[in-house]
Amino acid sequence: MRVFIGIGSNVDNPEGQVNAAQQALRILPKTHVIASSSMYKSPPMGPQDQPDYINAVTELETLLTPHYLLDCLQQIEQQQGRVRGRHWGERTIDLDLLLYDDELIADARLKVPHPGIGERAFVVYPLAEIDADISIPGKGLLINLLADCPRNGLERLESK
Repeated sequence: MRVFIGIGSNVDNPEGQVNAAQQALRILPKTHVIASSSMYKSPPMGPQDQPDYINAVTELETLLTPHYLLDCLQQIEQQQGRVRGRHWGERTIDLDLLLYDDELIADARLKVPHPGIGERAFVVYPLAEIDADISIPGKGLLINLLADCPRNGLERLESK
């Protein structure tokens, strides 16, 4: 299955945290990394008394089921010291299952496509960098969502 993972961090060396998460995705079982976007700097979505975020999107090919993949993502978050504090607050790492092939999933643990996927510049722009022609189940073509999604301070960081 073709899946996309959103990655974000805004504390404890955010660029290093995003890199570490990308490395952890590379060693998931039955999974292969296809592509990763550039890193982007974005203002916080929630409380404004926190640092800016570093975000990226990684595309995977996987045989893992959606819920098992979610378990793996949460395990990576725990290994990187994620503490669930205030809603939309600071975090060492946040891994979101954005898309799982063309599936629509809505249960108590998982919603795919990820809610808000079309309105969040820190998701839409990195995702478009990987595949601007992708269709988001229930939302339409990403290229159309991109046209209606202002950057809101999003900056693409230069590759090192």
